[in-house]
Formats: sequence, structure tokens, C-alpha cells
Amino acid sequence: MTHRTHHHDAPARAASAPPGALSAFSVTHHTLHALASTEPSAEGSRLVSDVRRSKRLVLLRAVLDAAPGGPGGESGEHWALLEEAERHDPAAVRDVLHYPATGAWAEETLRRLHAPYGPAPDLGHLGALAVAAALRAGIGFKATLRPVHGRLVLPTLGLLRPARPGPLALDERSWDADADTAAGAAASDALPLHVLPGGRTALDDLDPYRAPAAGHPAPVRPARRLTPKGHKRWDTQWSGALTLLERYDTARAEEIGRLLRSVVPLAGGSRSNGATLPAAAGSLLARAQAPPALAATLVHEVQHGKLAALADILTLHTADRTPRFWAPWRSDPRPLEGLLHGAYAHLALAGYWQRAALYGARGAWAQHARIRAQVAAALPVIRACPELTPAGREFTDAMAAAEKAMDELRPPGDQYATARRALDRERRAWCAAHPELSAFIRA
Repeated sequence: MTHRTHHHDAPARAASAPPGALSAFSVTHHTLHALASTEPSAEGSRLVSDVRRSKRLVLLRAVLDAAPGGPGGESGEHWALLEEAERHDPAAVRDVLHYPATGAWAEETLRRLHAPYGPAPDLGHLGALAVAAALRAGIGFKATLRPVHGRLVLPTLGLLRPARPGPLALDERSWDADADTAAGAAASDALPLHVLPGGRTALDDLDPYRAPAAGHPAPVRPARRLTPKGHKRWDTQWSGALTLLERYDTARAEEIGRLLRSVVPLAGGSRSNGATLPAAAGSLLARAQAPPALAATLVHEVQHGKLAALADILTLHTADRTPRFWAPWRSDPRPLEGLLHGAYAHLALAGYWQRAALYGARGAWAQHARIRAQVAAALPVIRACPELTPAGREFTDAMAAAEKAMDELRPPGDQYATARRALDRERRAWCAAHPELSAFIRA
């Protein structure tokens, strides 16, 4: 049996894709249960990747159709260059089009194209995508683009800083990451995108669409271009985090490698260790932090990306955005969507720390007991919500089964009891601070 998908009609997705654009997907019970457990699986990763690719292509086509002049205008010329590059190197073009920041640009551009007021859409960025794709495909081409504030970002490659203002003529000689200048771009300075050790994950401190635009409610602020010392610090912490993940939970390390394409460094004053921007699927925003904390952030944030992809094709609940629930990991009331996302990410964290504890990681049992107690407190509340759809009920039931299965490897002593007592104190304090919402904290 399968769940046929239904497209969300939430305001945040209103401009992201035509209704029903992703309705062709079907989710088997096996895949739904695999995703609900948070445990990595081939079928779960495949579904997440397929949904992301489908949504991205729909978005890009919608941008092209809505652009002034349509496919026959300047945007159409850029699209034609993309198609030519794809004929020579499909993989390179896919990587440019499916790069996380490209999704954030596409959603923002489509929103601006349909808005009667506000900033003009940045359609020139489509030309930057086309040039980046052509350069990576190694084809001959000529294009003229307009740098913004003296910078021209080429997604997945880096940025050019032209020697003089005005439009910039580009061709196949315009990028050489191993040279200090780009010969075909009027001796522009070339700054390559930094790639983290051990794979293809980029540390993106360049792309203008790498993080939320100004005014976005997320409590995050992207760092400016890092210094070489900052890049080296990230390399060290990233390598350490991957070492820990590969030692404690090889499957999660591999899942992160499959699903994470870029990391956006956060400024030191950001109020969060990490965050995920749904529009930039395959990316996360993170602070520089010690390897154990960074490993946990990676596990946590990748789950948000998985659940966001599932929610794009399957309606799990019909609740509104009213903040009314206690989330044990936060002090502010949360809507059902936020509570579900938090419980899902913390379920994965509880599993990760349980495995780390079996390898003797210091403090891991206490982390596992605390986080599992939080998840165990939230799940009954979620499962009691009448707004859950049949698919949402099946999904949260499978989450509860995964949480219960952790009893097979219990921490030594009374650490579960200690964690539950601490949580009860936090619950009482929260109720005292939010007496009008106390009815929503128990199933």
C-alpha cells in the first residue's frame, strides 16, 4: 500500500510551486516508517533526493515562465546556455541547479515576480547559474553579466571581483580557481568557494542566497567572508566531527554525506548552534563549534531537511501556526509543526547519543537520557492532536515505536529517572509561565 501525496497550501509554499506539482510521488508504508524512525535508509534518502530535485526543476521552470518576456527574453537566453551545457555535462549542470542556494534564489525570485510591490526580482542570477554551468561543463560560450556591488557570484565555483565597474564579458576562460586572476574577465580577482575536507560539502560564505534575507524570522545571521584562519578552523572542526560520526554512527555519517551539499557559517552572535532553511534544501547554517557539538548539530539539522522534503509531498497534519505547545527543548510555545519537527530531530539525536555511549563517549548516556525524556514527553501530545492526518498518525506512531525500541539499550543506573525528574520541574515552570496553555502540554 502507498500514501498518495497531497500538496501543502501553507503560505510559505504558496509561491514555491504550482498546486499539485509534486503530487506524482507515492510513499510506501515501508518508506514512511523508515523515515519516521529517523534511521538512515536507502529508500528514505532516495525519496528525499527525488523530491528535492523535482521541486527545484518545477521552481526554475516557474521562474522562467514568469520572467518578463518569458522563455524568449534574456532569461530564455540564459536557459538556453544551461541546456547547451547540460548536453555536454549533465552532472555538472545538475549540481549547479540543485545547489542549495539556488533554491533560495528561485523561491525569492518567484515571490518577487508575483508581488505587486517590493524589490525587483534578481533575474540576473539566472545568468550566473548558466555561466557557472557552462564553465563547469567546459563548453565555449560568451555572456555578459552585471556584477552586484563589485562582485559576481558563480554558484558552486566562487566569485569574481572585476577590476573595473560595469557589465562583465565572460567566456570559457573566465574562471581558473588555481590562478589569482581570471583571464577572460578583465583580470578579475577569482575567489573560489571553500570545500570542506572529506567530500563535496562546501563551506559557503559567498553566495548571496546562502542564508535568509534580511527580516527573516529565523534567529540566524550568516558570517561574512571568512579569513584563511577561519577556513582552517572550520576544516579542523569539520574533520573532527566527521571522525566522531564515522566512529559512533557510520550510517548517519553516510546519510549526511548524501544529503548535505553545503554548510553556511553563522556569525558568532547568532542565537542558535544550527538552523535549516527549507528553501535551500541540502544546506544547513551552523556556528563554528567543537567537534562533538558540531557532530550533534549535523545529525539534528539533517533530520529537519528530511522531514521538510516529506512534508512537501505528504500532508501530515492540518493544524495552523498558532504557538500553543510546550516543547521541552525550548522556552517559547510552539505550533504543532514546530513541535513535530523538534521531536523528530531530537529522536535522531537520542539515537546518536545512545550509539556514542556504547563506544564510551564521555557524557553520552546523560545526553541520551535527557533528550529521550524530552521526546517521550512530546510524542503523546503530538499523537493526541486531532489535526493529524492518517499519514501523520502513522508517521508519529512509527516515531513512538522507534523511541520505545531504545529500551533495548538502557543507560546504567537511574539516568532515565533523573532526566524525567528534571523534565517535570521544567514542565511545572513552563506551566507557571504560560497558565493559559497548560491544557496543551499533556496528551
